[in-house]
Amino acid sequence: MNRTTLSLIAAVTALGAVTGFATLKPSGTSGTTGVAATAARLPVERTSLLCPQPSTSDIADTSYTSYTPVVEGASGSGKAQLQAAAEESVDGTGSSGGKSGKKGGAKTAKPVVQPKEPGKPATGDLSGSDAPALVGLASGKFAPGWTVQQSTEVVAGVGRGLLGTNCTAPDTEFWFPGASTAAQRTDYVHLTNPDDAAAVVDIDLYGKDGTLKSTVADGITVQAHASEPILLNTLAGDPQNDLTVHVKVRSGRVGAAVQALDAKTGGDWLGASTDPADSLVMPGIPKDATSVRLVVFAPGDTDADLKVRLASPSGTITPAGNETLHVKAGMTTAVDLGDVTRGEAGSLVLTPTGSSVPVVAALRVVRGKGANQESAFIPATAPVGARATVADNTAKGSTLAVTAPTGGATVKVTASAGSGGGTAVSKTFTIKGGTTQNVEAPVPSGLKGTYALTVEQVSGGPVYASRMLSATQEGVPGFTIQNLPDDRGTVSVPDAQQDLSVLLKQ
Repeated sequence: MNRTTLSLIAAVTALGAVTGFATLKPSGTSGTTGVAATAARLPVERTSLLCPQPSTSDIADTSYTSYTPVVEGASGSGKAQLQAAAEESVDGTGSSGGKSGKKGGAKTAKPVVQPKEPGKPATGDLSGSDAPALVGLASGKFAPGWTVQQSTEVVAGVGRGLLGTNCTAPDTEFWFPGASTAAQRTDYVHLTNPDDAAAVVDIDLYGKDGTLKSTVADGITVQAHASEPILLNTLAGDPQNDLTVHVKVRSGRVGAAVQALDAKTGGDWLGASTDPADSLVMPGIPKDATSVRLVVFAPGDTDADLKVRLASPSGTITPAGNETLHVKAGMTTAVDLGDVTRGEAGSLVLTPTGSSVPVVAALRVVRGKGANQESAFIPATAPVGARATVADNTAKGSTLAVTAPTGGATVKVTASAGSGGGTAVSKTFTIKGGTTQNVEAPVPSGLKGTYALTVEQVSGGPVYASRMLSATQEGVPGFTIQNLPDDRGTVSVPDAQQDLSVLLKQ
């Protein structure tokens, strides 16, 4: 071994000592051979959530409900808080138009919501048209499974009704099938930047004939700690009844959601569809839905041919006249399914008829008739997975729908303590394959305030779930629907040990 080799090994060994150089190695073994041990699932230690500006109506009332389930192995310390985007810095300490600690800055605003402990919801509220977008940050024991529900009541005007959304994690790409620039619609895509540097975003719009040309949808700058509502009518030319919105982030990251306001059927938030896939599930169509519209988009260069199925309480059925759907590549396809559920709970399932082509999809659901109509959206969603949670439930206004499209499954549903008091309760349900059930979710004993519902898969095939909140306002059946995808509250962490001997291997 020559002097150069020895010097290199010495240098790398020193670097390894400083940086914690390690290789995967089974715990408790010696030597350098063998396979890596199975990775452990450990709670995440930091979670970010973004809530869009709730409304431009002066008569809007918005409530926020924060909840973190109690997670075994989570850190014993930490905190969570929601505050105006302009008041939040990347390190979570807060700022007012500048980085934390800057001298001469305005006094940091009080958080809108700041929970005291996991296992119990915390609430806050804002009113009027000046309620801002919020940035949330949770650490330690508050991070794994953290969820925040934003619910807004608007009793009159365009988009009146109950508007709800799960505050979302920042990301770099979002798909929104189901938007519109039709005459009766006023749709905005809200972009919220939680970071200390500006984000640059492109927005692509796809109608029934393909891409809509726009000179102002590329290179949109969203300033640090700011939120930008972009009116879709300003990005498109001729009105489009059905649009797919694609948000792509060139630099940085944002939270994105579409606020869809209708002059006739109220309004709600359209959440992002799950990532493009050849099979999709849209769970929890209300049993009294009077109109259901399916919107599908194929992002690639290949047309998609899909089977359309409804998972009902008694099994999987085919909607009459809509057995299959052909979706041209790069074009948005929509079809009216009418009152497809016919008085029973249901979930829509899309699967390929032949070759697999990834698509995104969402449902627009209407309840009520005539002047007393309200609308909501159900985008395609990911499975419940290990655990999923939704907050802001009430004893009589919440409906939990669970579907097992491919095979039977067992789930455990836990109702948390109430925000104002009450004791947590759990129930176990068995869902037959190919069915959707509106399960009789438990309610905390001695409930005061609102509570969270946590769904955990115990056994069986994949399950999908959604929660409907309903509140009748002056005869109008206000409602909103939120999906329950896996909360990603744990992360796979391989067992690793320091092994400097790899430096000697050829």
